[in-house]
Amino acid sequence: MAVVDVEDESLLASIFKDRFSPDCNAYLSELSSLRLEQLVREPERLQEDRALILQQTRDLAFRNYQTFIRTANCTELIYRDFSRVEGSVNRLIGKLPGLGERCRGFMKEAEEIGSSRRMNSLTLNRHTEILEILEIPQLMDTCVRNGYYEEALELAAYVKRLERKHSTLPVIQGIVREVRQSTSLMLNQLLQQLRSNSQLPVCLRVIGYLRRMDVFTEAELRVKFLQARGSWLSSILAAVPNDDPYFHITKTMEACRVHLFDIITQYRAIFSDDDPLPGSQVNEAAIFHGWVVKMVSEFLQTLERDLQRGVGGRLDSLLGQCMYFGLSFSRVGADFRGQLAPMFQRSAAETLRGAVSEALERFQEDMNVYTLISMPSVLGGSIPPQQGPQPGTLQPPLSLLDFTPLACFLNNILSAFNDLRLCCPVGLAEEVSVCLQDAMTNVTRQVLLFHRAEESAFSAREKDLFLSFCCSYAEDLLPFINRCLQILFPPNQIALILGVPVSQLHRFGSLGNIDIAAILTPLSFLLPQIEIAPEEIQLPEISSDIDISPELSGLTLETQRQEVEIKQQEVETQRLEVESKQQEVETQQQEVETQQQEVETKQQEVELSEETGKNDSEDQDEDFSLE
Repeated sequence: MAVVDVEDESLLASIFKDRFSPDCNAYLSELSSLRLEQLVREPERLQEDRALILQQTRDLAFRNYQTFIRTANCTELIYRDFSRVEGSVNRLIGKLPGLGERCRGFMKEAEEIGSSRRMNSLTLNRHTEILEILEIPQLMDTCVRNGYYEEALELAAYVKRLERKHSTLPVIQGIVREVRQSTSLMLNQLLQQLRSNSQLPVCLRVIGYLRRMDVFTEAELRVKFLQARGSWLSSILAAVPNDDPYFHITKTMEACRVHLFDIITQYRAIFSDDDPLPGSQVNEAAIFHGWVVKMVSEFLQTLERDLQRGVGGRLDSLLGQCMYFGLSFSRVGADFRGQLAPMFQRSAAETLRGAVSEALERFQEDMNVYTLISMPSVLGGSIPPQQGPQPGTLQPPLSLLDFTPLACFLNNILSAFNDLRLCCPVGLAEEVSVCLQDAMTNVTRQVLLFHRAEESAFSAREKDLFLSFCCSYAEDLLPFINRCLQILFPPNQIALILGVPVSQLHRFGSLGNIDIAAILTPLSFLLPQIEIAPEEIQLPEISSDIDISPELSGLTLETQRQEVEIKQQEVETQRLEVESKQQEVETQQQEVETQQQEVETKQQEVELSEETGKNDSEDQDEDFSLE
């Protein structure tokens, strides 16, 4: 058989594309190798082969017809089965998406259940540790309410570390929230301790706790300490009885002297102004001194109120105590003695004005009921011969006893001078002189009113008596008041302060004297024609301690009582000075103890910092997780 040419094969392949089988290829190869005669007979041969195959097929079908029947039946059954299978498969395909969803849901639920089971297993294994963590808020509250602040601070620090590690967990967030509430309660309790009568060791512990809580900056901590201690001091001062002004201000001064210096000692022991605050623009010294100035201002306001209410004749004793109190404040740079002088000067001036006003009212009442009938003859006959003044005393004119209104008026003025003598600033010289100038002018006016009212009814005897009344007023009363003023305000002392000679004091007006000529001008038509010139009295050196108010023939015993009170006040002042010195010694002892406690506190802080470092290292090694 000849081999089919390659071109013929490619041609056949292109003709019988997609239908060219290997058998056909072999047959075509065989046809191409036949001769012409064989090709002519080939159709017949093929017809014969076809008939033969058909006959064989018929024979085969005849012999195996039952097999074909069974095959057909089987084919039919298989077809029906495949149809049912196809329907089932189609239904299965339709239900597969839902099945997939449910399977995925099942897998998810199974994973959640597995995760929950693992969490429950972990929780069961860590039950003790978790229970301790969950009980932290309750334990924190118990520690705070029972005053175990050291343990409470340790719990708070542990909760802070938990928050840094597991801040996203709701349980930890709830614990942190409750612990913060307990921390706020502890903060209020610590500040309340500072508002009570706490000694230095307690204050040191409280400030140490507040520093460890880290809720205030260093400057804020100083302010809080001073505010709390100031609140406690204010409560102490508010409890002082306010009925008696002198008792109130002395007790207030005593409480301030004791407790205020305790607070200052505590502040200096706890806070050091030598080292500046790190990273702060606040002047820490200004905080302390501002608070001290505030407390001093409050004391001065209280003193001003009590002085306005009146402290009687104990102004000198009160001034001595206040001066000593102000001097003691110089150790903390708050010497306020310079502010005391104007206050006591105003108080002394108000007291004098009140006494002079009362004396004028009594003089007016006496003049309204005064009569000139036979009074001088009765009194004058009983007057003993006037003796020379005793050394160290200033004897009032006894001739005034003939005229009761003038004697009583002078007695009241001398009582006012005695009260003023106890606390008599030189700065009051002009004010006192003006006050007395006005008072004596009013006395002159009252005398004129009496003359106008009674002149028409005067007898010759009464006219002589009234003339004696006016002469005694002009020649005895007014010069004596001038001499008293010059003892209260010595001209030498005033001249020394002004820096001028004594002879030049008259250029400055009424300084330590009254203008007698101006006072007597309205009475000039009643008085004898005498030349009234301003007095320039040269007094000997007389101590300001001279008693210028001896009794006017037993008209009053008030002066003696006041002298006894003055001596008692001097004894009380000396006793207070001794107590103050004892207080200074105690304060120095407290300062020494404070320095010792400072050293102990610094040692405790060093130990605490070392323990804190150890705790931090242990926390870093901790691998406990709540996830």
